[in-house]
Amino acid sequence: MKQLFYFLSLSLLIISCQSGPKVIDDLGDKSFQLINQDSVSVTFPDDYQGRFVVLGFIYTNCPDVCPLITQNMIKIQKELNNPDDIQFIGITFDPERDTPSVLSKYKETFKLGKNFDFLTGDPAVISEVMDSVRVRSQVSLTTTTDSGKEIYFMNHSDKIMVLDKKSRVIIEYGGSMPGIPNLIVEDFKTLR
Repeated sequence: MKQLFYFLSLSLLIISCQSGPKVIDDLGDKSFQLINQDSVSVTFPDDYQGRFVVLGFIYTNCPDVCPLITQNMIKIQKELNNPDDIQFIGITFDPERDTPSVLSKYKETFKLGKNFDFLTGDPAVISEVMDSVRVRSQVSLTTTTDSGKEIYFMNHSDKIMVLDKKSRVIIEYGGSMPGIPNLIVEDFKTLR
């Protein structure tokens, strides 16, 4: 009986060690048609399967949190020595203003390389993507300039997520927090 108990305990330990991180959201069966900063059609997450994905949500007119999220993703990329097996993606909260050309300029401003994409698309599709990973946004302040141009800001979730090679969200972090890059780099050492 004692041997059976040890065998069952060892079996459970082996199974739990092999299961890896807990899956938070599974995007493997979802498919969203988006457009990257180069105006190239992208099927998210399908086009990135087989690589880890570090995913953040931003909008280019954001005055505070989004540049910090982008900077944290850049720090992670640099700390991991620009890995080929990890794709970095920023999906906009604001597809109305964040056109591919705007996202391209944003990418240039931050001097980002080939494994860093910014995605936009039809507002309804962007909303579906955000809903699928429990990300929220809403217009918080709207004003009109003297020339009649509408300006608005948004309240939104502050997240960076890691998707595994099967497009499953396995880790979530507060995206703009200062210590996040170090945590993500350490988690990648374990994941890889």
